[in-house]
Amino acid sequence: MASTPAPGNEQAGWAASLATHARNHWLVAGGLALAGLVVLVLLALGSEPLASGRGRQALGLAVAGGMACFLTNAAGASLALSLRSIPRRVEDVLLGLAAGMMLAASFFSLLVPALEAAATQTQGPLAAVAVVVAGLALGTLLMLGLHAFTPHEHETAGACGPGHRKVGRVWLFALAIGLHNFPEGMAVGTAFAEGDLSVGLPVTAAIALQDLPEGLVVALAMRAAGFGVGRSVLISIGVGAVEPLGAVFGLTLSSGLAIAYPLGLALAAGAMLFVVSHEVIPETHRHGHETPATVGLMAGFALMMLLDALLG
Repeated sequence: MASTPAPGNEQAGWAASLATHARNHWLVAGGLALAGLVVLVLLALGSEPLASGRGRQALGLAVAGGMACFLTNAAGASLALSLRSIPRRVEDVLLGLAAGMMLAASFFSLLVPALEAAATQTQGPLAAVAVVVAGLALGTLLMLGLHAFTPHEHETAGACGPGHRKVGRVWLFALAIGLHNFPEGMAVGTAFAEGDLSVGLPVTAAIALQDLPEGLVVALAMRAAGFGVGRSVLISIGVGAVEPLGAVFGLTLSSGLAIAYPLGLALAAGAMLFVVSHEVIPETHRHGHETPATVGLMAGFALMMLLDALLG
């Protein structure tokens, strides 16, 4: 007589099956989003705006903004040459500060201009909101796709992604940092797509400032994971080069059709919000320092509002 599975085992099996199906659906959605983005970039590369004088000016601003972020990240990472470690509480506060600035930049410097730009190209506020929501969804799918298809390793979560067992641990850490830095570079490039300094400067300033403590924290985290000081600093600096590349990608993505500009702004905002929610905030709350980390986040948010008011 066949035995009947226990209710608890049935529920566990059903939950595992549901999780597998959900993961497969996200993989498919992420893959489609990545393919769609490649098509949009190819269309934008052949469009007139990037070939025009205004397009070349926007490209220069985007590259300069991406390089500014790269240099501040390098400066922060270089501090790890003299600092062996910093208290975990201070590290969580610094990450909270960075998260607050990224959140405020997403709202005030990306989503608000995206809504304003979409409103001039669509009929009615609902259509403008629909464009921005579509961009947010694309940004989220982009990051889900990158996380699903890129092998990488986090300090606490360990190695993940397809083929991570075949990739050296140094490269896994480097890819994890790159996944974090890429949307920041995208935000800079997208913000300069129209050559508007009132949009591009606040975003660049916010990301460049938060890259300073972030570069230090990343280099120290690699040292704590067992890598040598020189290698930790060099990898943190080297992977920061993803930001200028992300800036060019974001600019290209937003320089095709007119509607691509608000869509690109919202996409960059969605990617940054994903990073903040999926990685930065959970990391600051992992060691029992939720309150000081939250205070740091609020301070970063306020600082970004000030920058946006002064530079926007």
